[in-house]
Amino acid sequence: MNLHYGLIHVGLPTMVDLRRDKLPNVKEGNMPKNFELCKEGDVAFADASEDTNEVAKVIELFNLDNKDIVCGLHTIHGRDNKNKTIVGFKGYAFSSSAFHNQIRRIAQGTKIYSISTKNFSECYVGIPSKAEQTKIATLLRLIDERIATQNKIIEDLKKLKSAISLKMLHSDSWEQFKIQDIASIGRGRVISSVEISQQENPLYPVYSSQTSNDGIMGYLDDFMFEGEYISWTTDGANAGTVFYRNGKFNCTNVCGLLKLKKGFDAHFVSLVLAEATRMYVSTNLANPKLMNNTMGNIQIRLPKLEEQKRISVVFRKLHGLLETHNSLIIKYSKQKQYLLSQMFI
Repeated sequence: MNLHYGLIHVGLPTMVDLRRDKLPNVKEGNMPKNFELCKEGDVAFADASEDTNEVAKVIELFNLDNKDIVCGLHTIHGRDNKNKTIVGFKGYAFSSSAFHNQIRRIAQGTKIYSISTKNFSECYVGIPSKAEQTKIATLLRLIDERIATQNKIIEDLKKLKSAISLKMLHSDSWEQFKIQDIASIGRGRVISSVEISQQENPLYPVYSSQTSNDGIMGYLDDFMFEGEYISWTTDGANAGTVFYRNGKFNCTNVCGLLKLKKGFDAHFVSLVLAEATRMYVSTNLANPKLMNNTMGNIQIRLPKLEEQKRISVVFRKLHGLLETHNSLIIKYSKQKQYLLSQMFI
């Protein structure tokens, strides 16, 4: 099986356990002439990255499950030949801030940063007693396992939400409406990063075309809109992305806005609309678009208001659960990073 540098950067945990983690097989004809099989407790470093924080990113082979592993190109294979460490400690020691601060100083390159085996003679890491190593490794491995469990919970919740969406957001028996008949359509204004930086008491979010961080690009002292709205991205790679908004906020000029008339639940309509807009985005342009006139002509099916509200409650609870579990994984990850910065010298 082939352990290549791409898997070290993305796809593998610090402690690789081949009872659950997967590696690709070496393709027939690509087996190197000279190689050494990995042993449990060996480490592998990625020798290059565009980010100095990712140079020398490491994994440790915690459990090989009786499989044969070779390290591929752009990896540096390491082994403790002096038996100074336990299996499970080195991966965390070489992930620590103490080690990576040294790597950042010696990594070479401009756009791509790299290290070589010679660089390791310039780096040091403290090695406590094996009893202490066991305590450190056990704690960090348990946190890693909790993070993996948390990721699984989040993925399962997303799958549940998708399955419920298929069942609860579509019905041919519902009445059909054009967006322009149930909402007033507008958009925000040009808001620059300079304007945002000049605010004295920025309290109110500015929603933009981005989708990360709930679309927030900053905050202003004052607000343009108040209440329940539906926003969507009008231009760019995220064109057609829909958000439910509630409260006091601002929007940029690449953010369309819908203010629903009475008799419609804004949150429910945002859920239905989010699944409909993708078919109306103009993707034949260099810059994808979903403009106001196109949005106004989109047709969606909606139930009576009371049913809209009942279904909306289900999705609000799911959204709340996802937020809670996403918050937990952020906290676990921060806890791990803090320990990696404090437990090694």
